[in-house]
Amino acid sequence: MFSEHASRKVPSSFVVCRDGEAVPASLRGAMAAIGNFDGVHRGHQHLIGMAVKSGRPGAVVTFEPHPRAFFQPDKPLFRITPEPIKLAVMARLGLAGVFLRRFGKDLAALSAEEFVDVLHRDLHVSGVVIGHDFHFGRGREGNPARMQELCAARGMDCLIAPAVTQGTEPVSSSSIRTALEAGDVALANRLLGYRWFLQAEVRHGDKRGRDLGYPTANMRLSDDCRLHHGIYAVRANVGGRTVDGVASFGRRPTFDNGAPLLEVHLFDFAGDLYGRTLDVEFVGWIRGELRFDGIEALIAQMDRDSAEARRMLAEDDTRSMIE
Repeated sequence: MFSEHASRKVPSSFVVCRDGEAVPASLRGAMAAIGNFDGVHRGHQHLIGMAVKSGRPGAVVTFEPHPRAFFQPDKPLFRITPEPIKLAVMARLGLAGVFLRRFGKDLAALSAEEFVDVLHRDLHVSGVVIGHDFHFGRGREGNPARMQELCAARGMDCLIAPAVTQGTEPVSSSSIRTALEAGDVALANRLLGYRWFLQAEVRHGDKRGRDLGYPTANMRLSDDCRLHHGIYAVRANVGGRTVDGVASFGRRPTFDNGAPLLEVHLFDFAGDLYGRTLDVEFVGWIRGELRFDGIEALIAQMDRDSAEARRMLAEDDTRSMIE
C-alpha cells in the first residue's frame, strides 16, 4: 500500500482505472503511453510527456504484475518500482490517470489486433505513445509499424518515441537494475531522473544500534531486491518532513550474518517509528559491508560513514518524488 506521505502526494484529479472498472469521464479520449514502466525512468518520462502534451488527457496503460512474472515465474525480477511506487511517481508527472491492466494468460493470449481493440473499444483511448522498440500481442508479434497500421484503421493516433540516453548511458530499466545491483545509486538516479526510493514498514529489531549510539529504523525489503549490500547516504520522509540519514543494507557480518535488513539511522531525529511505513530515498554509495573485530572499530567507522553521508547529502540536488 502507499505510505502515508506518498498517498498525500497523489493529486485528487489522478485516477487509477483497473480491470473491470468503468472508464471515468476524465480518461475518455486519452492519449495513452503504453509499457511496463518499471522505474518510470527518463525514457518513460519522455513517452509520458508526449502524452501529456498532446492536448488530450494524458494517460498510461501499464501492466501488473510485470509480464516477466508470468512468462518466467522461476526467475524473480528485481523491481525498481513495485506497483505502489510506480503509481506514486506517475501521479507526479501531470497525467490524468493510469489504466492498470492485470497481466495473465488472457492478456498474454491476445493477438496484436485484439490488443489494439481493447485500447480502442474498452479503454476508449484516442491515441497511443509507444517506444521505438515496443512489441505487443501474442508472441510479441506486433511492432511499432504494426501499431501505427492498426491504430490508423481505427481512427487513432500513434506516436513513436525515440531511444533516450543520459550522456553516453542508455536509459533502460535493465541498466538501472545493473547500477543498483552494483551499489551505484548515483548512476541509477541519473538514469531515473529522480532519487530511487523504496517503501517499507519499520519493524522491531534487536535494539543494538541504540546501544552503539546509532538507533536505527529496521526494515525488511522484498526478497527480489538485489540492491548491493553496503552503506548509503539516504533521505527519509517522516510525517511529511524529509530527514537526512545514513543506512546499512546487508547481513551485519560483525554480529549475526543474518537475513538482509535495511537499517536507517536518521540524523537529529527522535521519535517512535515502529509500525510506520517510510519512504527512503537513496542518494549515494559510501562503502561496502565490512566485518569489524570490535565494537570500538565499528563505532569509529560509523562516525566516518555519518560524516560522509552528511557531505553527500549537502551536495545532492537530485529531484525528489516524495517531497
